[in-house]
Amino acid sequence: MTHDHAASDTAQIPDGQERKKDLHRAAWACSLGSALEYYDFALYTLAAALIFGPLFFPEQTRAMSLIASFGTYFLGFAIRPLGGVLFGMIGDRVGRKFVLASTVLLMGVSSTLIGALPTFHQVGYLAPVLLVVLRLLQGLGAGAEQAGAAVMMTEYAPQGRRGFYAALPFLGIQLGTILAAVVYFLVVSGNDNVIESGLWRVPFFSSVVIVGLGLYMRLSLKESPTFLRLKALKRVSVNPLKSAMKHSRATLLIGIGLRLGENGGSSIYQALAVSYIVGVVGLQGPVGVLTLICAACLGAITVPIAGKLSDRFGRVVVYRSFAFLQLALAFPVWWVLSLGNVMASIIAISIALGIGTWGMFGTQAALMPELFGSRHRYMGVSIAREASAVIAGGIAPLIGAGLIALVVASHDGDANAGVGAWLPIACYLTLLTLITLYTTYKTPETLNRDLDEPRDAWEIAHAATPAPVHVQPEVAASTGR
Repeated sequence: MTHDHAASDTAQIPDGQERKKDLHRAAWACSLGSALEYYDFALYTLAAALIFGPLFFPEQTRAMSLIASFGTYFLGFAIRPLGGVLFGMIGDRVGRKFVLASTVLLMGVSSTLIGALPTFHQVGYLAPVLLVVLRLLQGLGAGAEQAGAAVMMTEYAPQGRRGFYAALPFLGIQLGTILAAVVYFLVVSGNDNVIESGLWRVPFFSSVVIVGLGLYMRLSLKESPTFLRLKALKRVSVNPLKSAMKHSRATLLIGIGLRLGENGGSSIYQALAVSYIVGVVGLQGPVGVLTLICAACLGAITVPIAGKLSDRFGRVVVYRSFAFLQLALAFPVWWVLSLGNVMASIIAISIALGIGTWGMFGTQAALMPELFGSRHRYMGVSIAREASAVIAGGIAPLIGAGLIALVVASHDGDANAGVGAWLPIACYLTLLTLITLYTTYKTPETLNRDLDEPRDAWEIAHAATPAPVHVQPEVAASTGR
């Protein structure tokens, strides 16, 4: 990079007043963009739990159909690490903005095409194959979306308010979940023939609107100030993956451990619990959709509050507190779900998911980017998030469905016996949460740390000498820092 080129990059860095405007613009673009993008992802979650079984796997028993449906759900998580590495490489080398625009395009197009898929009765086994392909494309996009939005907002936000601003895209995810659930409720409510009539396609077709709105918002967004400074100082990593694997092994393990309870709990409550109360316990009507609407509404309140609390009390102690809450609720909530009471089930899932699980989610927004150094931050967050998404989030509903099938099989195929699966499922959730709690005691506090520092928080916490200041005075002055 020439001196003139470096000077040009430095000139792009906004002053204090302009940076404030860019912060608000970034908050809207990342939050609403995430809302629109996770509308797509939540649609698939609901469809996998409620209707994909008879549409694409009708030759299976009810239990095996559910497992097959959640198998395609898992594949979307299995591919996410590849998406995280691919887009993480681009995010750390080319910039955060390009990746955020790419992911919304990929997920929007994939979801729209799911609505156009033929069913098993129309084309046989080609139908589930096409469903798997589009689910994999969804997973590639999702593998970089949350990491990119969190990194972008953390790097944009002023010190002392990073927790709150970084949580806003995660608030957008709750809004996207609410939107998807409301659309599904309007389609399913009062329509007993929703599968045969093809009305299930309507929510997916509406994803075409997401492509236009999401691209418009993301393309109007300016690049992250931290990335601009990396370019100006010639510190952009040539190989972020190699850098992350060499310098961040301990940090990656911490990130994965923190996510097991949160991501596993989220999938268990959003997908498995909904399927359990409808398909196993036998609650009638759109109770599953209503449950997610109530939980997401509560989560939309919890997420920014959790971020704000982490700005005041620290990331780790707040994260640990919500993990303890999830642990305390695991057995009582699943016992309540087994009772078959509609109102009690809605309240139980809403509290467990909307406060316990998504409280960790909101705190995690700033914590994860702050754990990693500046040169491979996007890559590090992507790998940690998406590796845990496979280990916990994607496989959790599949394991839960397997537990239900095992309980049924142990009672000579009596489908009603599946209600008793609440106990092993609660044990599984408890195990994931305990791993997360243990990890919090190994996690260094990251509150207000220097985001231009190339070393990880773990490396600094275990270093014999304090971290040097890496932002040159003239660059710091030009950015209003």
